[in-house]
Amino acid sequence: MPATRRNSAAGRPPGASDTCEDSGGQLGPTPGIMHFLFRLIVFFYVWGIFTAQGQKKEESTEEVKIEVLHRPENCSKTSKKGDLLNAHYDGFLAKDGSKFYCSRSQNEGHPKWFVLGVGQVIKGLDIAMMDMCPGEKRKVIIPPSFAYGKEGYVEGKIPPDATLIFEIELYAVTKGPRSVETFKQIDMDNDRQLSKDEINHYLKKEFEKDEKPYDKSYQNAVLEDIFKKNDHDGDGFISSKEYNVYQHDEL
Repeated sequence: MPATRRNSAAGRPPGASDTCEDSGGQLGPTPGIMHFLFRLIVFFYVWGIFTAQGQKKEESTEEVKIEVLHRPENCSKTSKKGDLLNAHYDGFLAKDGSKFYCSRSQNEGHPKWFVLGVGQVIKGLDIAMMDMCPGEKRKVIIPPSFAYGKEGYVEGKIPPDATLIFEIELYAVTKGPRSVETFKQIDMDNDRQLSKDEINHYLKKEFEKDEKPYDKSYQNAVLEDIFKKNDHDGDGFISSKEYNVYQHDEL
């Protein structure tokens, strides 16, 4: 996927700011329980590749332009497809600099959690946020073919054929749902399939990390729902193929 990048210390679109006018919530990472519940949902419940509204699969000669506003000196981990990211981003229309989206005005001001590279955001953001460090800030210009195309997005106040500008601040890069590492962690007997006992053991450890009381019946209900949605051949196991919805090469 095409993308260009250059370093800069400036370059905000007109009207850009560090906070939204209607923002009043905290700007730090989400509380542990919210993070865990989100990870649990996307880990076992999200199936197929999401298609962002208005996104097209057609090829394009246009490119996403990336301007690095700040990159930390120490960067031991960068983002890649399938990672779970935590970020704030503001969206502007390139034609007049008007702001059409601000993540700080939603979810009580908490940064957004999403899986990179699988269509949970528009294609241009999937491209623009590859190889980012935690703490990095970017300004990106996304052409219509990697945004909402000829249709636009009425609910988002985005007209047809609109070029978009986003300012992004990345807070965290973590192992995404259904990572190879997590599969191996759950698969205690290394038979390349996940049994109910193995997943139940994993769920128990994850719930205990929150250090709060929880209802065992809820854990059991989650386990049953996991197998209902994921054990497609009904053999009582989740195979590596059934698990690998993000098509990691290692599985």
